[in-house]
Amino acid sequence: MELLRQARQTPWKALTELRRYATLPLARLTFTLNGVAWQSGWRIYGAPIIQRHAGSLIQIGRDLTLRSWYASNPLGVVRRTLLCTWARGAELIIGRGVGMTGAVIVAQTRIEIGDQVWIGANSTIVDTDFHPLAPEARRADPSAGKSAPILIEDEVFIGMWAIILKGARIGRGAVIGAGAVVTGEVPSRAIVAGNPARVVGQV
Repeated sequence: MELLRQARQTPWKALTELRRYATLPLARLTFTLNGVAWQSGWRIYGAPIIQRHAGSLIQIGRDLTLRSWYASNPLGVVRRTLLCTWARGAELIIGRGVGMTGAVIVAQTRIEIGDQVWIGANSTIVDTDFHPLAPEARRADPSAGKSAPILIEDEVFIGMWAIILKGARIGRGAVIGAGAVVTGEVPSRAIVAGNPARVVGQV
């Protein structure tokens, strides 16, 4: 009944749901082959790219909504969601009821995302610089970039195209403005924007 109502009012949503059901086996297989346990209530709109390093952990709670198809979000998804652990011992922990659209999340140490976090279209969360900043250090070891854990607490809303960098700690209920670059601590229920992100208001 709900699908019929959607077909009349928003036909593109009905088609997206039909496509989601049709591709469910591929989505489940993608997670299973990469050692990520499937949970109840997941809604996967296009299988993500999963890159799990041997000896690392990717753990995701129930009621995940993940979008990788361009037309599955009116903001446009420019890339498939990518979930990556970049080193042995790395941990990517995602809580319950999380939604993400075209997100890139790369953990070299640990990224923890709480419950009911919304990650806007095409945002990036990485806990590593990947490469050293000094040119001589890059020549010596191009993979020796610094890293530091990221913590995103419950009910955070991350706007589209935001970038969350190593060592960031985002308090519960905070809002990260579209295109913001977060490098430090964001207080609970603060609204931040800009590059680097600064507090511009309160929820």
